[in-house]
Order: sequence, then structure tokens, then C-alpha cells
Amino acid sequence: MTRTELSVVVPCFNEEAVLEEFSGRMSRACAAVTRDYEIVFVDDGSSDRTWPMIETLSQNDPRIVGVQLFRNHGHQLAATAGLSIAAGNRVLLIDADLQDPPELLPLMARLMDEGYDVVYGKRIARAGETTFKRLTATVFYRLLNRLSSVAIPEDTGDFRLMSRPVVDILNNMPERHRFIRGMVSWIGGRQAAFPYARDARFAGETKYPLRKMISLAIDALTSFSTKPLRAAVWLGLMSSLFAFAILFYAVFQWSVGNVVPGWASSVVAISFFSGTQLFVMGVFGEYLGRVVQEVKGRPLFTIGKICRKDAMAEIPGDIQSLKNAVAEYPRSENRISR
Repeated sequence: MTRTELSVVVPCFNEEAVLEEFSGRMSRACAAVTRDYEIVFVDDGSSDRTWPMIETLSQNDPRIVGVQLFRNHGHQLAATAGLSIAAGNRVLLIDADLQDPPELLPLMARLMDEGYDVVYGKRIARAGETTFKRLTATVFYRLLNRLSSVAIPEDTGDFRLMSRPVVDILNNMPERHRFIRGMVSWIGGRQAAFPYARDARFAGETKYPLRKMISLAIDALTSFSTKPLRAAVWLGLMSSLFAFAILFYAVFQWSVGNVVPGWASSVVAISFFSGTQLFVMGVFGEYLGRVVQEVKGRPLFTIGKICRKDAMAEIPGDIQSLKNAVAEYPRSENRISR
């Protein structure tokens, strides 16, 4: 693999409205740091003109690499695909929506020069976001840190600059349900916060509606904490103790001849225990389902095409052909989907 000084990984999903602006601003920010850089755009199965625009950008600029996934894998896996391709000694992970300003790169690089392995953006202001989203994000990060066995910085996203060793370790972590900001925290090393004000989205619509935010929160909790399992066990134990207490009370009332038919109490008791059992089974099922997905050992992502100026590689879908094609592509040798 031909190393570069800096790589920028940009997951994209239906971002045609911002790509041109982002590309220009990101290129200028990279040029302010080094002339030896690459920008890796990853098209996560977009349905608009995102991929044709990436192809055009890559043909006009040899520093731009386009990666097209066969289908939509989600933000975290699209970012993982880009990280597997990135050849830089330092790698910046950033979204294309321009909420995280590309112009912060030189300042983050200067902070990394002080010996840090990771410089992550810490949001001190969030323009263009609703009160509900800010409140739920605050609650989520506080709850996650209370439950997680690893300290995960609060009010942060995936916007971060990482050293090559950290990226290599991250690429070798095989889990499918990924929470990259938590995985980077787990890796350790010297990590520094870079406070910044997050801008409003430049154009287009958010790609993280409430449904996806909840899914990411579940991935985070189940990836970095087994406390929900322990809570389910304790809830089951308390329910059992409560059931025994009702049993002893019922026997006592029967022994003194105070037997009164109680339809309401029976319904309440049955509903309580049934709900508890379903909740506990749901928690165990969530973890079990993730174990099943991991045991299958399927690739995390499938790449359909990689393009750059004067070089385009069509990559077949089956894994063996993928590996053979990658061996002929110098920027992604042996770094295709794990």
C-alpha cells in the first residue's frame, strides 16, 4: 500500500446537495495541512446522484477516491469501509453534511502534533438542532457512561482525527454492530477533546431520524455494557420475591379462613409477571440476536466499485473475487471488507 500523509473518510448517503461544496472546502483544509492527502468518499447505496458526482470528482482530482457499496449498510459500516481503504498516516473521519466544519482540520492536526493518538470533536453548541434532539442526546451520553465499562466522551460524534495505529486497531475489530466513537475510546492511547460549535446542516435532510438514533443507542448500550442483562436478572429476582410474598399472603389468608375471590388482584398479578417475563426475554433476545449475527461471520460490507483518476476497478460481489480484485488495487490491498 502506498502511504499518504493524510486521509479523509467521508460516508455519504444521498448527499448530492452538499458534495460539491464539501469537496471544495475539505480540499482547501487538507491543503493547509499537507500536499500529500486523499479524500475517500464512500457512497452508502445512495438513490440520488451522489455516486455520479463522486465519480466526477475523482476523475477531476487524483487526490479523491470514490468507493461505492453494493447496498446501503448504514453510517457506521460505511465509515468502516472508508477506514479500511484509507492509506493515511493520519485519518480524519467526517460527515459530508458540513455540520462539522472541515476548516477545523489544521487546528486538530496541530493538537495531534503534541503527541496525541486521537483528537475528537466535542460539541459545545449545536446550531439547527431541535430542543428534543439536544435533550435526548444529553440524556443518552450520560446514561451510556453510567452503564458502560469504558468511559466514552460526552457530546461527541464520529468527527475525529486518528493516528495510523489507532485506525489499524479499529479496522481489526470485527464486530458488526459498530459504535465507532465507543470503539475508539476502548482502544485507548492519548486522546484529546477539541471543543467546537457545530454548524447547521448546509443542505438536504438529516440522515439520522429518530428511528436510526434509537438503533444507534441500542448498538452503543449492547456493545459496551452488559448491565442491561444484569438489570434483567435483578428484575426477574425481585419479581420472584414479590410472587412468593403474594403466595405466602394467600396461604395465610386461607389458613385463617379469610378467602375472598379477587378477580382484579389476579389480573394485576398475572399482568405484572407476564410483563416482567417478556421484558427479561426481550433483553436476552437482543443480546442473543447480536451473537447470532456475529457468529455468521459475514463481511461487514460489500464494495462494488472503487474509482480514482485514471484508474477504475470493478469489483465482483463474491468474496474470493473481491480479494483477487483488491490485490490488484494498490490503495486497498488486503483492506477490503472483513
